[in-house]
Amino acid sequence: MRTAAPPAVTVGISLKMYFGHHQTLNWCRRVAEIAGRHPAVTGGVAELFVLPSFPTLVPAGIVLAGSSVRTGAQDLAAEDAGPYTGEVSGAQLKEIGCAYAEVGHAERRRLFGEGDTVIAAKTAAALRHGLTPVLCVGELDRTSPAEAASRTVAELGRLLATAAQDAGPTPVVVAYEPQWAIGAPEPASADHIRTVCAELTRWLAGRPRFAGSRVIYGGSAGPGLLTGLGGDVGGLFLGRFAHDPAAVERILDEAYALHAAREPEGAR
Repeated sequence: MRTAAPPAVTVGISLKMYFGHHQTLNWCRRVAEIAGRHPAVTGGVAELFVLPSFPTLVPAGIVLAGSSVRTGAQDLAAEDAGPYTGEVSGAQLKEIGCAYAEVGHAERRRLFGEGDTVIAAKTAAALRHGLTPVLCVGELDRTSPAEAASRTVAELGRLLATAAQDAGPTPVVVAYEPQWAIGAPEPASADHIRTVCAELTRWLAGRPRFAGSRVIYGGSAGPGLLTGLGGDVGGLFLGRFAHDPAAVERILDEAYALHAAREPEGAR
């Protein structure tokens, strides 16, 4: 498991079940071309990962090879092997080259009844197999930033309480996605995002076993948000606003501009 300092910005993209097989691969080709030449990626300023549907994981990995774009799954089983029809284990995902596994998205909770116990077990399974969990947390209803922060930190604590107790540093990506903002016309306000992400980051910083972890924001995230936040979050978790690869490039442009603005003049 990597324990080096993470890039300045992490950008993740879940394609959910919007694209067909060939559409996914064509999208990956365009994103690979962008990442292969973009200074934010080639210069190590931004890390980019993509979570396509299960059937496209292997061919997408081939298309993205050499571009520094990593792949991951949108879900995984809590179990490692056995009579679990339709499930995909962390061991299988690692074997085919995945680096990430999304866990606990609000849609998995709402549509498939996944609760904290299942999500915690899936998080542990990802870590057990050397996959970085993209652990989704966030309050159900709109509330104040302070209350949202309190609820979300408590949720994160519950989900990670049983994860990697005896292992060395095991970085996770925490995707803060207020459930009321998912699919909304606009994301949460900048003040709301900053407040919650700062508290999540502070909580993780106090636990050495999660050294190297990152907190990113999802929930109707898209171009312009990184700039609006001024670099106060670790990155973005994108959905439908990344369906156009040009939007991905604009977000990488923002990441690079923010990095350049923070870098001392003599180091540029």
